Amino acid sequence: MLLSDADEVQLGQQSDPQVIATYGLYDDAKISQFITAKGKQMAAISHRPQLDYQFRVLDTPVINAFAVPGGFVYFTRGILAYLNNEAEVAGVLGHEIGHITARHSAKQYSRSQLAMLGLGVGVAISEDFGRFAGLAQSGLGLLFLRFGRDAERESDELGVEYSTKIGYDAREMANFFETLDRMTPGEEGGLPGWFSTHPASSERVGNVLQLAATAQQNLNPAQLKVNRDSYLDMIEGLVYGDDPKSGYVEGNMFYHPDLRFQFPIPAEWKAINTPSQVQVISSDQKAVVMLSLVSGTTPADAAAKFQTDAGAQVIRSGDADVNGFPARTMISDVQGQQGVLRVVSYFIAYESNVYVFHGISAQASFADYQASLESVMKGFKKLTDSSKINVEPDRIRVKKITRSMTLRDALLSFGTPDSKLEELSLINGVNLTETLPAGTRVKTIGK
Repeated sequence: MLLSDADEVQLGQQSDPQVIATYGLYDDAKISQFITAKGKQMAAISHRPQLDYQFRVLDTPVINAFAVPGGFVYFTRGILAYLNNEAEVAGVLGHEIGHITARHSAKQYSRSQLAMLGLGVGVAISEDFGRFAGLAQSGLGLLFLRFGRDAERESDELGVEYSTKIGYDAREMANFFETLDRMTPGEEGGLPGWFSTHPASSERVGNVLQLAATAQQNLNPAQLKVNRDSYLDMIEGLVYGDDPKSGYVEGNMFYHPDLRFQFPIPAEWKAINTPSQVQVISSDQKAVVMLSLVSGTTPADAAAKFQTDAGAQVIRSGDADVNGFPARTMISDVQGQQGVLRVVSYFIAYESNVYVFHGISAQASFADYQASLESVMKGFKKLTDSSKINVEPDRIRVKKITRSMTLRDALLSFGTPDSKLEELSLINGVNLTETLPAGTRVKTIGK
């Protein structure tokens, strides 16, 4: 059944804090103010101007923009690195507003379609354990809604209309789609990438160009803006890729400079880091370790709360010492929809907080993973190495070429390693062999 306007707003209001808690907001006032200002400007001339639209920039390198019912629109800092002017931003922003005004999310939404935060783990683990592992449920599931071709075309049309109405050249939106076509689809960090929620279409670039021509003819705007320089000025210094202060992997070790801890990662396992949780996943995706902050003044209190909330059947538990920090350990069984999960938990008191590691697998295969799961937990310790603490993130740095040359030559002249050339070609939306005139500003990656 289609959601009412009130239901949509309520759903968005419930989802928004979950999204923010999970991914965090990117702390850059000028970028946030720009996205909000342009978004509000388009929302006001949209087909549903009565909604109280909210615009957020999420602190994740995943390349995506998405909307949830009720007027909530999200850009990631990852997508901002791949956009090259204000007109491209306006086109994508208008496209997402179009999903809201055409009620695509509301039409797609149903309880059965909500996905748990992916984790890359088997469905039985992520769905069953998610309810007490601190994962947001309904709100994050909205991020996984995939729109069909007709809905995407309608949103493209609305994005072109809205961005043209506020004076931008909607043809630039096609340039971004061309960049996406050159990229390899993928997901990272638990948040779906653009390809997961926006199906590709071979004729999409041509459609957008045709839509833009029609809109410009019908609306006849006085002057169409692109505003490349002002956009590049705005994203100068944008954090690119993972931000190490919030946690990073080097070798087989996870370091968290802000919170001053570290722990090992088993060989071939993968770490996924979000502001609210770190997940370490086995290569066969049949076991996972989750680390998060928990409520409780002591490890014993936190363990008792977990036992109650999860309905855990405790096999054994006891006090322990983890590299000088008091801890409570527990092995328990939790009934899941598709079988029993066995969980090894370490509740550790550290720096006036209680952290918990939950190591999870199916009961039948737990013995195969227990040593690896516990190696992560037993290796938790204070981070004191200043070389691991004082790590700066990569950032977008904009440089100007002084003479005409190809993008490849420009990037090489700025000291770009060969391994980064193709990536920077995508970021700039220009082929490496394309000749750029003198004075062209080029995005590079630096500190």
